[in-house]
Amino acid sequence: MPLLPAPFVRCRLSATLRVLWLLSAGFSLTGSEHTATAALPAAFSDLLPHFLVEPEDEYIVKNKPVTLTCRSTPATQIYFKCNGEWVHQDDHLIERTVDPATALPVMQVTIDITRQQVEKIFGLDEYWCQCVAWSTTGTQKSQKAYIRIAYLRKNFEEEPQGKEVALDQEVLLRCHPPEGVPQAEVEWQRNEDVINPTSDPNFFITADHNLVIRKARLADTGNYTCVAKNIVARRKSSSATVLVYVNGGWSTWTTWSSCSAVCGRGWQKRSRSCTNPTPLNGGTSCEGQNVQKSACVATCPVDGGWSEWSKWSACGADCSMWRSRECTQPSPGTGGKDCQGVDLQSLNCTSEQCPQTVSGAEDVALYVGMVAVALCLTLLLIVVVLVYRRKKEGLDADVADSSILTTGFQPMGIKPSKPGVWAPRPRRPPPHSKNSHLLTIQPDLTTTTTSYQGTLRSRHDTTGKFSMTNGPLLDPLPNGSHTLHNGKLNSNPSEFVSRLSSQSFFKTLPRDVDNTSYGTFNFLGGRLTIPNMGISLLIPPEAIPRGKIYEIYLTVQRKEDLRLPLAGCQTLLSPVVSCGPPGVVLSRPVILSMDHCSDASLDNWAVRLKKQNYEGVWEDVLLMGEELVSEPYYCQLEAETCRVFTEQLGSFALVGESLHMGAAKRLRLVLFSDSYCSTLEYNIRVYCMDDTQDIFKEVMQMERQLGGRLIDEPHVLLFKDSYHNLRLSIHDMPQAHWRSKLLAGYQEIPFYHIWNGSQRYLHCTFTLERLSLSTCELTCQLCVWQVEGEGQSFSLDFNIAKDTRSVDSECLLMDSNATALAGPSAFQIPYLIRQKICSSLDAPCPNGADWRMLAQRLKLEKHMSFFASKASPTSVILDLWEAQHFHSGNINQLAAVMADIGKQEAMIFLVSDGEC
Repeated sequence: MPLLPAPFVRCRLSATLRVLWLLSAGFSLTGSEHTATAALPAAFSDLLPHFLVEPEDEYIVKNKPVTLTCRSTPATQIYFKCNGEWVHQDDHLIERTVDPATALPVMQVTIDITRQQVEKIFGLDEYWCQCVAWSTTGTQKSQKAYIRIAYLRKNFEEEPQGKEVALDQEVLLRCHPPEGVPQAEVEWQRNEDVINPTSDPNFFITADHNLVIRKARLADTGNYTCVAKNIVARRKSSSATVLVYVNGGWSTWTTWSSCSAVCGRGWQKRSRSCTNPTPLNGGTSCEGQNVQKSACVATCPVDGGWSEWSKWSACGADCSMWRSRECTQPSPGTGGKDCQGVDLQSLNCTSEQCPQTVSGAEDVALYVGMVAVALCLTLLLIVVVLVYRRKKEGLDADVADSSILTTGFQPMGIKPSKPGVWAPRPRRPPPHSKNSHLLTIQPDLTTTTTSYQGTLRSRHDTTGKFSMTNGPLLDPLPNGSHTLHNGKLNSNPSEFVSRLSSQSFFKTLPRDVDNTSYGTFNFLGGRLTIPNMGISLLIPPEAIPRGKIYEIYLTVQRKEDLRLPLAGCQTLLSPVVSCGPPGVVLSRPVILSMDHCSDASLDNWAVRLKKQNYEGVWEDVLLMGEELVSEPYYCQLEAETCRVFTEQLGSFALVGESLHMGAAKRLRLVLFSDSYCSTLEYNIRVYCMDDTQDIFKEVMQMERQLGGRLIDEPHVLLFKDSYHNLRLSIHDMPQAHWRSKLLAGYQEIPFYHIWNGSQRYLHCTFTLERLSLSTCELTCQLCVWQVEGEGQSFSLDFNIAKDTRSVDSECLLMDSNATALAGPSAFQIPYLIRQKICSSLDAPCPNGADWRMLAQRLKLEKHMSFFASKASPTSVILDLWEAQHFHSGNINQLAAVMADIGKQEAMIFLVSDGEC
């Protein structure tokens, strides 16, 4: 056998090894459709195969397999290799054709890849496949095709957040789509409409999928959603509410009006409106005054006046003589009246030149008599008028003086006479009183200046008459003097309220006797309380200067009686409480206690104390957490109560502005139904209100008048500043006995009605229907939640035919204490003991056993700087303790604190009652 060339030997050897390898791999080279074709024509025997189609990257969606295709020419065999292993020949689908242009054989092979095949190596490496083509000359490998399992996770890595932005401000909404393979594409929607930055250049989508609004327009207000999608799924983020607000701007001033006075000094005004632009979507109102006044002087109209009559003319031929006058003293001007009367007079005369004139004594006497009678009548009329005016002035003076000199205060207390009804209960003082120095107090009821509207009078003031420029503050009382005994006050409440409200300064006060308390106080101090409302006013000893006696009131304003200016995220957190009269002089701060409905976290809120000034404008007087001890106001915020230290009386309210969406208000849910039901329909009324006692009391009284029945205990929930509405629904009713008549699955209360609404309470009614009149038992679940927030569920189980709950006894606990207490009876700590404690602890002690340790023991250390700014820090601490523990205070506990401090003066608590 002849020797073959070395290259030829190597070719034959490689071909032989390839055949052996294919046989070992399980491939058949003969007897099937997978067998290689006959040898290529000699003209193409030296060609290597090249690929017409190579496998591409693929994604497996859910459980659907993918197909890989490989086509090559000229090729005798094509096989796939996946992740380094040959794919079995039975998994190949082979198709052979001939290229008509070149007459070369074309071979196409396809395989299917399933999800299970890919998952077997998931996490080790990426799954790949490539095809290998053979010809008689050699082999070629295709590119690698990677097969991945497609997915898109549900949760966004970052969702857009709602914002409130000013007009023309740039807005950035962030969005980080969920992880997915292939990577998700992102689009933005506004109110379910796709945003196209090409058609609206005001929008711009960044490379990292954030949405930029270059200049916020009013039309850009809406709900924005980030949408992520790939070949597997489509995900939508939660909606982000963008509220574009417009801050108000003043219009130009109008021209000055005409002077209010027709003559002399007056006023003229001009105005402007907050309409350039008008505040929208919670934008701030314009700051400043909308009306300006200016003094003016109007030129007075001058009425004309007659000059003196001229001398009579000589007797004329017609037996008459003339005289004249002119309207020149002064001449009429500036719209004044012309002179009234004639400017020319004539008179018959006797003259030698008048032969017709015949004078007689009878005519002269007649004229003289007529003139005398006219003069007498004129004088008599003048005398009558003067006498009448003098008598009227004397009568008025007597009335005014008597009302001043004989009138005293008539203090009173409003106490409930029976549950649910408030009525005055007069008390008669015993004949012998330990507080006899408080009897028969007759203070002054007048004021002489406009700057002070209170009722003040020194105990030893003996002035007989006063200037009545402004009139009395209160109308005179019918009795000359009244009695105040042991701090218990008695009178007719409606009489006081009507007298107070009739005055010009107090006409805005509500004439609601149930929500008003008042009394007369001196330097010993006292306390005013409005029953069942959590509102009280503590007047510490020495707060009223010695020698002064004030009549002080405390009342609650209803929301519908006034409109508090709220802007942005602000909301009212407390009732609006008025105490007065404004302008009284106080030596030290009084303490006003009232409920609030915030979560009491200053990290979530910017809480402001607002006060109404003399012009009726609400002003910020304090920002919680940034109090200045030099200011006349200070505030302590407890879990449910706010204590306001103030040296000026007036109208106060607590307003909160949420700093972020974690801020929450406490709401109280109360459920009522009809006390008697004789039909198949049954209504359940659900009230939603701020968690303060004044609103709760109002709802209870209203339901009592309607004949309502309380069907469950009140529930408290937190309502967050998330712009989401409150939804309520009833579930899990026994379908065999009850069904709901509501068309919707839930009822919804808008967010802004609760957060910024002027209504004191909101309610919705669930109408149910029982299938039989004999059905009386009702069990169900009341679900309450904010949209896209956590909710609460309350179980209801009651009998509609039985009324076992008493509204008055269980929920509207009647306060049996007097509404007004004056003197020592208003305090837990006797006056003498109080003075000894102050003298013991006010002086600094080297070891710290002074007022500072008392504040620490009473857990009031965060107010140290405020206490230190006062002349007697201990007295202010004791005032706060009295305000906190009026109903629940235990003086023995305070004695234990004193003993813990290490003061031997703790024994002063054992002072006898007679000494105190």
